[in-house]
Amino acid sequence: MSTQETSQTVVIAGAGHGAGQVVASLRQHKFAGRIVMIGDEPYLPYQRPPLSKKFLAGEMPPERLYFKPESFYDDPQIDVMLGTRVTSIDRAGHTVSTDGGAEIAYDKLVLALGSRVREVPVEGADLPGVHYLRSIADVDGIRDDMLNRKSVVIVGAGYIGLEVAAVCCQRGLQVTVIELADRVMSRVVSPHVSDYYQVQHTEHGVRLLLSTGLAGFEGKRRVRQVLTTDGQKLPADFVVVGVGILPNAELAADAGLDCADGIVVDDRCQTGDPDIYAIGDCTSHPNGIYERQLRLESVHNALEQAKTAASNICGQESHYSQVPWFWSDQYDIKLQIAGLSEGYDEVVLRGDPSAGSFACFYLADGVLIAVDAINSPREFMQSKSLIASRARPDPGKLADPEIALKDLG
Repeated sequence: MSTQETSQTVVIAGAGHGAGQVVASLRQHKFAGRIVMIGDEPYLPYQRPPLSKKFLAGEMPPERLYFKPESFYDDPQIDVMLGTRVTSIDRAGHTVSTDGGAEIAYDKLVLALGSRVREVPVEGADLPGVHYLRSIADVDGIRDDMLNRKSVVIVGAGYIGLEVAAVCCQRGLQVTVIELADRVMSRVVSPHVSDYYQVQHTEHGVRLLLSTGLAGFEGKRRVRQVLTTDGQKLPADFVVVGVGILPNAELAADAGLDCADGIVVDDRCQTGDPDIYAIGDCTSHPNGIYERQLRLESVHNALEQAKTAASNICGQESHYSQVPWFWSDQYDIKLQIAGLSEGYDEVVLRGDPSAGSFACFYLADGVLIAVDAINSPREFMQSKSLIASRARPDPGKLADPEIALKDLG
Protein backbone atom coordinates (compact mmCIF):
# COMPACT_ATOMS: atom_id res chain seq x y z
CA MET A 1 0.00 0.00 0.00
CA SER A 2 1.35 3.42 -0.95
CA THR A 3 2.39 6.12 1.51
CA GLN A 4 -0.50 8.23 0.23
CA GLU A 5 -3.01 5.46 1.01
CA THR A 6 -1.63 4.79 4.47
CA SER A 7 -1.89 8.48 5.35
CA GLN A 8 -5.52 8.81 4.23
CA THR A 9 -8.32 9.53 6.69
CA VAL A 10 -11.85 8.21 6.31
CA VAL A 11 -14.38 10.03 8.49
CA ILE A 12 -17.73 8.34 9.14
CA ALA A 13 -20.54 10.67 10.22
CA GLY A 14 -22.81 8.39 12.23
CA ALA A 15 -22.21 5.38 14.46
CA GLY A 16 -25.09 3.04 13.69
CA HIS A 17 -25.07 -0.50 12.34
CA GLY A 18 -24.04 0.64 8.86
CA ALA A 19 -21.20 2.76 10.22
CA GLY A 20 -19.89 -0.24 12.12
CA GLN A 21 -19.93 -2.25 8.89
CA VAL A 22 -17.93 0.48 7.11
CA VAL A 23 -15.22 0.16 9.78
CA ALA A 24 -15.29 -3.65 9.53
CA SER A 25 -15.14 -3.62 5.73
CA LEU A 26 -12.32 -1.08 5.58
CA ARG A 27 -10.29 -3.31 7.90
CA GLN A 28 -11.22 -6.35 5.82
CA HIS A 29 -9.82 -4.58 2.76
CA LYS A 30 -6.61 -3.87 4.69
CA PHE A 31 -7.19 -0.12 4.71
CA ALA A 32 -4.12 1.21 6.53
CA GLY A 33 -5.14 4.81 7.04
CA ARG A 34 -6.99 6.48 9.89
CA ILE A 35 -10.70 5.87 10.54
CA VAL A 36 -12.75 8.37 12.56
CA MET A 37 -16.31 7.39 13.50
CA ILE A 38 -18.52 10.11 15.01
CA GLY A 39 -21.91 9.29 16.55
CA ASP A 40 -24.37 11.31 18.62
CA GLU A 41 -25.48 8.41 20.85
CA PRO A 42 -23.30 7.30 23.78
CA TYR A 43 -23.16 3.76 22.37
CA LEU A 44 -20.94 1.89 19.94
CA PRO A 45 -22.72 0.65 16.77
CA TYR A 46 -25.63 -1.64 17.66
CA GLN A 47 -28.48 -3.44 15.94
CA ARG A 48 -31.83 -1.64 15.92
CA PRO A 49 -34.26 -4.41 14.81
CA PRO A 50 -34.17 -6.26 18.17
CA LEU A 51 -35.15 -3.04 19.99
CA SER A 52 -38.84 -3.60 19.29
CA LYS A 53 -38.59 -7.38 19.59
CA LYS A 54 -36.34 -9.46 21.87
CA PHE A 55 -34.54 -6.53 23.52
CA LEU A 56 -37.82 -4.85 24.48
CA ALA A 57 -39.09 -8.18 25.78
CA GLY A 58 -36.00 -8.56 27.97
CA GLU A 59 -34.94 -11.69 26.09
CA MET A 60 -31.67 -10.23 24.79
CA PRO A 61 -28.88 -8.85 26.99
CA PRO A 62 -27.49 -5.44 25.99
CA GLU A 63 -24.10 -6.85 25.00
CA ARG A 64 -25.73 -8.95 22.26
CA LEU A 65 -27.10 -5.81 20.63
CA TYR A 66 -23.67 -4.55 19.69
CA PHE A 67 -22.44 -5.03 16.13
CA LYS A 68 -18.90 -5.71 17.35
CA PRO A 69 -17.37 -5.92 20.85
CA GLU A 70 -15.63 -2.87 22.26
CA SER A 71 -12.25 -4.52 21.67
CA PHE A 72 -12.88 -4.43 17.91
CA TYR A 73 -12.40 -0.65 17.95
CA ASP A 74 -9.31 -0.84 20.17
CA ASP A 75 -6.94 0.05 17.35
CA PRO A 76 -4.59 3.03 17.22
CA GLN A 77 -5.86 3.79 13.69
CA ILE A 78 -9.51 3.95 14.79
CA ASP A 79 -10.88 6.98 16.62
CA VAL A 80 -14.41 6.69 17.99
CA MET A 81 -16.16 9.90 19.06
CA LEU A 82 -19.46 9.12 20.83
CA GLY A 83 -21.96 11.64 22.16
CA THR A 84 -20.81 13.91 19.34
CA ARG A 85 -22.65 15.21 16.29
CA VAL A 86 -21.26 16.41 12.98
CA THR A 87 -22.77 19.85 12.42
CA SER A 88 -21.32 20.92 9.07
CA ILE A 89 -19.23 19.80 6.12
CA ASP A 90 -16.65 22.01 4.40
CA ARG A 91 -16.35 20.26 1.06
CA ALA A 92 -13.72 22.62 -0.31
CA GLY A 93 -11.57 22.29 2.79
CA HIS A 94 -12.28 18.57 3.24
CA THR A 95 -13.23 18.99 6.91
CA VAL A 96 -16.22 18.34 9.16
CA SER A 97 -17.10 20.32 12.26
CA THR A 98 -18.72 18.87 15.38
CA ASP A 99 -20.98 20.27 18.08
CA GLY A 100 -18.01 20.06 20.44
CA GLY A 101 -16.08 22.58 18.33
CA ALA A 102 -13.69 20.09 16.73
CA GLU A 103 -12.67 20.33 13.10
CA ILE A 104 -11.63 17.03 11.53
CA ALA A 105 -9.97 16.64 8.15
CA TYR A 106 -10.98 13.84 5.79
CA ASP A 107 -9.85 12.39 2.50
CA LYS A 108 -13.07 10.40 2.16
CA LEU A 109 -16.29 11.03 4.10
CA VAL A 110 -19.07 8.48 4.64
CA LEU A 111 -22.47 9.83 5.67
CA ALA A 112 -24.14 7.11 7.75
CA LEU A 113 -26.65 9.52 9.25
CA GLY A 114 -29.58 7.13 9.56
CA SER A 115 -33.08 8.37 10.25
CA ARG A 116 -35.24 9.76 13.02
CA VAL A 117 -38.78 9.07 14.15
CA ARG A 118 -41.63 10.98 12.59
CA GLU A 119 -43.22 12.90 15.46
CA VAL A 120 -46.94 13.54 15.81
CA PRO A 121 -47.83 17.26 15.89
CA VAL A 122 -50.73 17.06 18.33
CA GLU A 123 -51.61 18.57 21.68
CA GLY A 124 -50.03 16.73 24.60
CA ALA A 125 -47.32 15.02 22.53
CA ASP A 126 -44.70 16.23 25.03
CA LEU A 127 -46.38 14.63 28.06
CA PRO A 128 -44.36 12.12 30.08
CA GLY A 129 -45.41 8.60 29.15
CA VAL A 130 -45.56 9.33 25.41
CA HIS A 131 -42.77 7.29 23.84
CA TYR A 132 -41.15 6.79 20.47
CA LEU A 133 -38.91 3.80 19.72
CA ARG A 134 -35.63 4.32 17.91
CA SER A 135 -32.81 3.91 20.43
CA ILE A 136 -31.67 1.97 23.47
CA ALA A 137 -32.69 4.93 25.65
CA ASP A 138 -36.20 4.81 24.15
CA VAL A 139 -36.52 1.11 25.00
CA ASP A 140 -35.38 1.76 28.57
CA GLY A 141 -38.24 4.24 29.01
CA ILE A 142 -40.85 1.97 27.43
CA ARG A 143 -39.70 -1.07 29.39
CA ASP A 144 -39.95 0.85 32.66
CA ASP A 145 -43.57 1.69 31.89
CA MET A 146 -44.26 -1.89 30.77
CA LEU A 147 -43.14 -3.15 34.16
CA ASN A 148 -45.07 -0.56 36.18
CA ARG A 149 -48.23 0.20 34.17
CA LYS A 150 -51.25 -1.77 33.02
CA SER A 151 -52.50 -0.30 29.75
CA VAL A 152 -50.88 1.03 26.61
CA VAL A 153 -52.17 2.71 23.48
CA ILE A 154 -50.02 2.28 20.40
CA VAL A 155 -50.32 4.80 17.59
CA GLY A 156 -49.59 3.15 14.24
CA ALA A 157 -50.02 -0.42 13.01
CA GLY A 158 -46.83 -0.81 11.04
CA TYR A 159 -43.93 -3.12 11.93
CA ILE A 160 -42.89 -1.20 15.04
CA GLY A 161 -46.40 -0.68 16.40
CA LEU A 162 -47.41 -4.31 15.99
CA GLU A 163 -44.13 -5.69 17.34
CA VAL A 164 -44.51 -3.53 20.45
CA ALA A 165 -48.17 -4.58 20.72
CA ALA A 166 -47.15 -8.25 20.66
CA VAL A 167 -44.50 -7.80 23.37
CA CYS A 168 -46.84 -5.77 25.60
CA CYS A 169 -49.68 -8.24 25.13
CA GLN A 170 -47.41 -11.15 26.09
CA ARG A 171 -46.48 -9.22 29.24
CA GLY A 172 -50.14 -9.10 30.27
CA LEU A 173 -50.87 -5.46 29.44
CA GLN A 174 -54.13 -4.15 28.01
CA VAL A 175 -53.18 -3.14 24.48
CA THR A 176 -55.05 -0.85 22.07
CA VAL A 177 -53.68 0.01 18.63
CA ILE A 178 -55.05 2.89 16.58
CA GLU A 179 -54.31 3.11 12.87
CA LEU A 180 -55.38 5.72 10.33
CA ALA A 181 -55.48 3.21 7.46
CA ASP A 182 -58.24 0.61 7.14
CA ARG A 183 -55.87 -2.33 7.70
CA VAL A 184 -52.61 -3.10 9.47
CA MET A 185 -49.24 -2.83 7.70
CA SER A 186 -51.12 -1.40 4.73
CA ARG A 187 -48.02 0.28 3.30
CA VAL A 188 -46.08 -2.96 2.84
CA VAL A 189 -48.40 -6.00 2.58
CA SER A 190 -51.54 -7.09 0.74
CA PRO A 191 -54.99 -7.38 2.34
CA HIS A 192 -54.45 -11.18 2.64
CA VAL A 193 -51.50 -10.66 4.96
CA SER A 194 -53.16 -7.76 6.80
CA ASP A 195 -56.22 -9.91 7.48
CA TYR A 196 -54.05 -12.70 8.88
CA TYR A 197 -52.24 -10.38 11.29
CA GLN A 198 -55.44 -8.66 12.36
CA VAL A 199 -56.89 -12.02 13.36
CA GLN A 200 -53.70 -13.01 15.21
CA HIS A 201 -53.54 -9.79 17.23
CA THR A 202 -57.25 -9.83 18.02
CA GLU A 203 -57.04 -13.44 19.21
CA HIS A 204 -54.17 -12.47 21.51
CA GLY A 205 -56.36 -9.77 23.07
CA VAL A 206 -55.17 -6.65 21.23
CA ARG A 207 -57.89 -4.11 20.51
CA LEU A 208 -57.43 -2.80 16.96
CA LEU A 209 -59.08 0.49 16.02
CA LEU A 210 -58.62 0.89 12.27
CA SER A 211 -59.57 3.94 10.19
CA THR A 212 -58.96 5.88 13.38
CA GLY A 213 -56.83 9.01 13.55
CA LEU A 214 -54.97 10.61 16.44
CA ALA A 215 -56.32 13.92 17.75
CA GLY A 216 -54.17 14.42 20.85
CA PHE A 217 -53.09 13.31 24.31
CA GLU A 218 -54.47 14.41 27.68
CA GLY A 219 -53.11 14.28 31.21
CA LYS A 220 -51.83 16.54 33.97
CA ARG A 221 -48.45 15.22 35.11
CA ARG A 222 -48.31 12.43 32.49
CA VAL A 223 -50.45 11.04 29.69
CA ARG A 224 -53.77 9.56 30.82
CA GLN A 225 -55.92 9.56 27.67
CA VAL A 226 -55.52 9.34 23.92
CA LEU A 227 -58.01 11.38 21.91
CA THR A 228 -59.04 10.08 18.49
CA THR A 229 -60.41 11.97 15.50
CA ASP A 230 -63.77 10.22 15.85
CA GLY A 231 -64.23 11.50 19.39
CA GLN A 232 -63.07 8.54 21.47
CA LYS A 233 -61.11 9.01 24.69
CA LEU A 234 -58.94 5.96 25.26
CA PRO A 235 -57.48 5.42 28.75
CA ALA A 236 -53.70 4.95 28.61
CA ASP A 237 -51.07 4.47 31.30
CA PHE A 238 -48.50 5.08 28.55
CA VAL A 239 -48.31 5.47 24.77
CA VAL A 240 -45.93 4.27 22.07
CA VAL A 241 -45.98 6.16 18.77
CA GLY A 242 -44.78 4.39 15.64
CA VAL A 243 -45.78 6.34 12.54
CA GLY A 244 -42.65 6.07 10.42
CA ILE A 245 -39.22 7.61 10.12
CA LEU A 246 -37.56 10.47 8.23
CA PRO A 247 -34.11 10.41 6.60
CA ASN A 248 -31.43 12.54 8.22
CA ALA A 249 -30.37 14.37 5.06
CA GLU A 250 -30.13 17.96 6.32
CA LEU A 251 -26.36 17.87 6.88
CA ALA A 252 -25.84 16.79 3.27
CA ALA A 253 -28.33 19.33 1.91
CA ASP A 254 -26.64 22.14 3.83
CA ALA A 255 -23.36 21.09 2.19
CA GLY A 256 -24.91 21.43 -1.26
CA LEU A 257 -25.26 17.72 -1.99
CA ASP A 258 -28.25 16.53 -4.02
CA CYS A 259 -31.09 15.34 -1.78
CA ALA A 260 -34.53 14.02 -2.74
CA ASP A 261 -36.19 11.85 -0.08
CA GLY A 262 -32.70 11.14 1.19
CA ILE A 263 -29.15 11.79 0.05
CA VAL A 264 -28.87 10.92 -3.63
CA VAL A 265 -26.11 8.42 -4.40
CA ASP A 266 -25.16 6.25 -7.37
CA ASP A 267 -24.76 2.47 -7.35
CA ARG A 268 -21.26 2.93 -5.89
CA CYS A 269 -22.88 4.73 -2.90
CA GLN A 270 -21.11 7.88 -4.03
CA THR A 271 -22.74 11.31 -3.88
CA GLY A 272 -22.18 14.03 -6.46
CA ASP A 273 -18.97 14.80 -4.59
CA PRO A 274 -16.46 12.03 -5.44
CA ASP A 275 -14.98 12.20 -1.93
CA ILE A 276 -18.30 11.77 -0.11
CA TYR A 277 -20.27 8.54 0.15
CA ALA A 278 -23.61 7.89 1.88
CA ILE A 279 -25.21 4.67 3.13
CA GLY A 280 -28.32 3.33 4.83
CA ASP A 281 -31.72 4.81 5.68
CA CYS A 282 -30.62 8.31 4.71
CA THR A 283 -29.89 7.47 1.05
CA SER A 284 -31.86 7.52 -2.17
CA HIS A 285 -30.12 5.09 -4.49
CA PRO A 286 -30.72 3.42 -7.88
CA ASN A 287 -31.87 -0.19 -8.03
CA GLY A 288 -31.29 -2.02 -11.30
CA ILE A 289 -33.91 -4.69 -10.58
CA TYR A 290 -36.75 -2.20 -10.14
CA GLU A 291 -35.15 0.44 -12.41
CA ARG A 292 -35.88 3.34 -10.09
CA GLN A 293 -34.49 5.28 -7.14
CA LEU A 294 -35.25 3.72 -3.75
CA ARG A 295 -34.91 4.73 -0.14
CA LEU A 296 -34.95 1.63 2.01
CA GLU A 297 -35.36 1.35 5.76
CA SER A 298 -33.60 -1.94 6.39
CA VAL A 299 -30.49 -3.37 8.02
CA HIS A 300 -29.71 -5.40 4.91
CA ASN A 301 -29.57 -2.24 2.81
CA ALA A 302 -27.37 -0.39 5.31
CA LEU A 303 -24.89 -3.27 5.61
CA GLU A 304 -24.63 -3.91 1.87
CA GLN A 305 -24.23 -0.23 1.05
CA ALA A 306 -21.54 -0.02 3.75
CA LYS A 307 -19.64 -2.87 2.10
CA THR A 308 -20.02 -1.23 -1.31
CA ALA A 309 -18.79 2.17 -0.11
CA ALA A 310 -15.80 0.65 1.71
CA SER A 311 -14.80 -1.38 -1.37
CA ASN A 312 -14.88 1.70 -3.59
CA ILE A 313 -12.95 3.79 -1.06
CA CYS A 314 -10.27 1.09 -1.13
CA GLY A 315 -10.11 1.18 -4.93
CA GLN A 316 -12.02 -2.05 -5.52
CA GLU A 317 -14.87 -1.26 -7.89
CA SER A 318 -18.20 -2.35 -6.45
CA HIS A 319 -21.81 -1.70 -7.46
CA TYR A 320 -24.90 -2.17 -5.29
CA SER A 321 -28.15 -3.53 -6.72
CA GLN A 322 -29.85 -6.28 -4.74
CA VAL A 323 -33.31 -7.59 -3.92
CA PRO A 324 -34.40 -5.71 -0.78
CA TRP A 325 -35.56 -7.79 2.14
CA PHE A 326 -37.16 -7.16 5.52
CA TRP A 327 -38.56 -9.12 8.45
CA SER A 328 -40.86 -8.79 11.43
CA ASP A 329 -41.32 -11.00 14.51
CA GLN A 330 -44.72 -10.89 16.22
CA TYR A 331 -45.65 -13.61 18.74
CA ASP A 332 -44.41 -16.86 17.16
CA ILE A 333 -44.97 -15.52 13.64
CA LYS A 334 -42.02 -14.62 11.43
CA LEU A 335 -42.82 -12.44 8.44
CA GLN A 336 -40.05 -12.34 5.82
CA ILE A 337 -40.44 -10.04 2.84
CA ALA A 338 -38.33 -10.23 -0.32
CA GLY A 339 -38.66 -7.49 -2.90
CA LEU A 340 -41.03 -4.54 -3.10
CA SER A 341 -44.72 -5.16 -3.82
CA GLU A 342 -45.59 -1.58 -4.79
CA GLY A 343 -47.33 -1.55 -8.17
CA TYR A 344 -48.50 -5.18 -8.13
CA ASP A 345 -51.55 -6.15 -10.20
CA GLU A 346 -51.86 -9.81 -9.21
CA VAL A 347 -51.56 -11.70 -5.92
CA VAL A 348 -50.97 -15.44 -5.71
CA LEU A 349 -51.43 -17.29 -2.41
CA ARG A 350 -49.36 -20.41 -1.72
CA GLY A 351 -50.32 -22.46 1.30
CA ASP A 352 -53.12 -22.08 3.83
CA PRO A 353 -53.16 -19.06 6.19
CA SER A 354 -55.27 -21.04 8.68
CA ALA A 355 -52.35 -23.47 9.02
CA GLY A 356 -50.08 -20.63 10.10
CA SER A 357 -47.62 -21.02 7.23
CA PHE A 358 -48.14 -19.51 3.79
CA ALA A 359 -46.66 -17.15 1.20
CA CYS A 360 -48.16 -14.30 -0.75
CA PHE A 361 -46.59 -13.59 -4.17
CA TYR A 362 -46.92 -10.29 -6.00
CA LEU A 363 -46.73 -9.93 -9.77
CA ALA A 364 -46.76 -6.90 -12.04
CA ASP A 365 -47.43 -7.54 -15.74
CA GLY A 366 -46.60 -11.18 -15.07
CA VAL A 367 -43.22 -10.45 -13.45
CA LEU A 368 -42.62 -11.63 -9.88
CA ILE A 369 -41.69 -8.51 -7.88
CA ALA A 370 -42.09 -9.54 -4.22
CA VAL A 371 -43.13 -12.19 -1.73
CA ASP A 372 -44.42 -12.07 1.83
CA ALA A 373 -43.53 -15.35 3.56
CA ILE A 374 -45.24 -16.10 6.86
CA ASN A 375 -43.46 -18.87 8.78
CA SER A 376 -42.29 -20.01 5.37
CA PRO A 377 -38.50 -19.53 5.11
CA ARG A 378 -38.07 -21.75 2.05
CA GLU A 379 -40.39 -19.60 -0.08
CA PHE A 380 -38.60 -16.49 1.15
CA MET A 381 -35.13 -17.78 0.28
CA GLN A 382 -36.03 -19.30 -3.08
CA SER A 383 -38.00 -16.26 -4.21
CA LYS A 384 -35.00 -13.92 -4.07
CA SER A 385 -33.36 -15.33 -7.19
CA LEU A 386 -36.67 -15.36 -9.07
CA ILE A 387 -37.23 -11.69 -8.24
CA ALA A 388 -33.66 -10.79 -9.19
CA SER A 389 -34.03 -12.51 -12.57
CA ARG A 390 -37.38 -10.82 -13.27
CA ALA A 391 -38.96 -14.28 -13.61
CA ARG A 392 -42.45 -14.77 -15.06
CA PRO A 393 -43.72 -17.83 -13.18
CA ASP A 394 -47.00 -19.47 -14.10
CA PRO A 395 -49.48 -18.32 -11.38
CA GLY A 396 -51.08 -21.76 -11.17
CA LYS A 397 -47.74 -23.45 -10.52
CA LEU A 398 -46.73 -20.66 -8.15
CA ALA A 399 -49.80 -21.42 -6.03
CA ASP A 400 -49.00 -25.14 -5.83
CA PRO A 401 -46.89 -25.97 -2.73
CA GLU A 402 -45.92 -29.29 -4.34
CA ILE A 403 -44.00 -27.51 -7.12
CA ALA A 404 -40.56 -26.24 -6.05
CA LEU A 405 -40.02 -22.55 -6.66
CA LYS A 406 -36.57 -23.23 -8.08
CA ASP A 407 -38.26 -24.98 -11.00
CA LEU A 408 -40.28 -21.89 -11.92
CA GLY A 409 -37.40 -19.63 -13.01
